[in-house]
Amino acid sequence: MALAANVSYASITNPHNTSLIFPHKHHNPRIHSLRFRCNGTDQNQEPPTKKSNAFLKVAWYSSEFLGIAASVLRSPSSKEAPMRLLDIVDRDAVVETIKQDFQRSYFVTGDLTLNAYEEDCEFADPAGSFKGLRRFKRNCTNFGSLLEKSNMKLMKWEDFEDKGIGHWRFSCILSFPWKPILSATGYTEYYFAAQSGKVCRHVEHWNVPKMALFKQILRPSRGFGLRDYMSKWLKAVQVKL
Repeated sequence: MALAANVSYASITNPHNTSLIFPHKHHNPRIHSLRFRCNGTDQNQEPPTKKSNAFLKVAWYSSEFLGIAASVLRSPSSKEAPMRLLDIVDRDAVVETIKQDFQRSYFVTGDLTLNAYEEDCEFADPAGSFKGLRRFKRNCTNFGSLLEKSNMKLMKWEDFEDKGIGHWRFSCILSFPWKPILSATGYTEYYFAAQSGKVCRHVEHWNVPKMALFKQILRPSRGFGLRDYMSKWLKAVQVKL
């Protein structure tokens, strides 16, 4: 943008990389330009880095192994999810059973309708991906064994030509000594195989930064932090004395 004026301009750059142009008092050129430049970045964005992705993958595989260990220690009397199967498999039936599986919190119970998915279905989330329906069911069941309470709700369903999208809300209390609370919203893409109508790709997306999820796991609930445990211990010692 250009303006005719009998003034000149001086540039001032602030700490946020913004250049502002102000006039000098004693200069008379005919035409001058007003310029505004902003090089700021969105502080809420989480640029992907190899370091953070590698760390997240380590955390993901660690949680999978932790779930396997928990399943070994789980009581034999623990109730396993039933083997659910569709009588007729087509896209409409698969969509309906996905909605029903949400009501059973299949993410954390492993209680899902097996033949709604291809055996080699790909399962992906912010931490990584793998193929195999049985592995997904095992991971969901094992993760559920690490929870004290959980709540999952399907908020909205969208249908597209090659996929459906389920928008959900999830919260849980992990059964760790510090009782961390995991809470998030997100959505899952269910890609359907053209021939069978079954789900061939199951892709989770979380509406929170990837590292924020891991930080939630490390953060103790109120009353379960190190300071709280020390306070309880000191009180118990005082009572004994």
